[in-house]
Amino acid sequence: MKKILITSYAVNPYKGSEDGTGWNWIYQIARFNHVIAITRENNREHIERYMAENPSRNHLYIQFYYFDLPTWARFWKKGERGALLYFYLWQLFMPWFIKKNKISFDIAHNLNFHNDWIPSFLWILQKPLVWGPIGHHPPIKSEYLQKYPFKERIKDVLKYSMKRTLLFIDPFIRICRNRAEKILAVNRAVERFHKNAIDKILLLPAVGATKPIHSQVRKTRFIVLSSGRFVPLKGFDLTILAFAKFYDMLNQEEKKNVGLQLLGKGPLESYLKHECKTHKIEHSVEFMGWLPMEKVSELYAQSSVFLFPSHEGAGMVIPEALSYGLPVICFDNPGPGDMVSTECGIKVSYKQYSKSVEELSMALLRLYKNQEELVRMSLAAKEHFNKFHDWNTKGDLIKTIYENIR
Repeated sequence: MKKILITSYAVNPYKGSEDGTGWNWIYQIARFNHVIAITRENNREHIERYMAENPSRNHLYIQFYYFDLPTWARFWKKGERGALLYFYLWQLFMPWFIKKNKISFDIAHNLNFHNDWIPSFLWILQKPLVWGPIGHHPPIKSEYLQKYPFKERIKDVLKYSMKRTLLFIDPFIRICRNRAEKILAVNRAVERFHKNAIDKILLLPAVGATKPIHSQVRKTRFIVLSSGRFVPLKGFDLTILAFAKFYDMLNQEEKKNVGLQLLGKGPLESYLKHECKTHKIEHSVEFMGWLPMEKVSELYAQSSVFLFPSHEGAGMVIPEALSYGLPVICFDNPGPGDMVSTECGIKVSYKQYSKSVEELSMALLRLYKNQEELVRMSLAAKEHFNKFHDWNTKGDLIKTIYENIR
């Protein structure tokens, strides 16, 4: 067994998103290696409670260290405010913490926040380095932001500009890229921004899911499910407009048989509800909020299709949807488009905004009208999940990556 040092800023086995991903990677790596994981102090309570409540052989091979900057050096950080600067400093002082605690290891792995515009400094320790999965969200095309308030449009432009600037001006990113033995990429866009390291890059989406225990659920209605924060990046405006257009193509009897369920919350919730009223579909759309995992599982099991026209560079809900056999309708982009095949989903290319709405709605109609294709895609979704997105599959792959590092 090799001894793997993992730095993972966000780790919480009780959460999804970044925190849950951090935990699952650590757990999978411990199937085959000794893991020394360094994370933030605020994650300690959740990690220790989970490991006590859920005994596992893998836990015997995980040793956690908790590291934060001194209070005087982080007084300015409040929640998400200042989080990225703090993350940079956390990475910067990490080698000092490791040396101070005399931690020995064979391979260093900088795991998350899954971005390629803040470097790791683990190369200072002169051991083989795995960087990632890393990546970034591509810019949202301006036409797809026009429906949102000016403030939201400016925020997106500024965010992307800042990330791109850091990517090219920070010399430590170049050093980290050059020193890394292997770079794991969340999507194919990473290759365009790190061309000098193309031979080191392996496409490996950061997210995964655990195979659910499928109970046979009789689906009496055609439920379209979508999930995520209500922010421009997620494209919920397209979800609602596509469903409205699809709904209008049905006869009165068929309309009783369909519904849209939106799982999530966010600053654009009022705007999205207003859009539903404007297009006269509010009686067929349910805003579910955030729900416990057992309730989320029920939603997946009862749904027919997962509609996810997100502009992001990842898509943490895609593996979950596929695991339940839901065909995915999404954009053909670096992100969701990389995670779905044409056998288990329908990918729509970026054209004009109105054309995208039309193609998304026609994809819904196609699966609603053709039960045979829906069943075929559902089976393919489970197969695609097993092959690429099951956490155990990712654990097997990372084992091979480590074995090939000398």
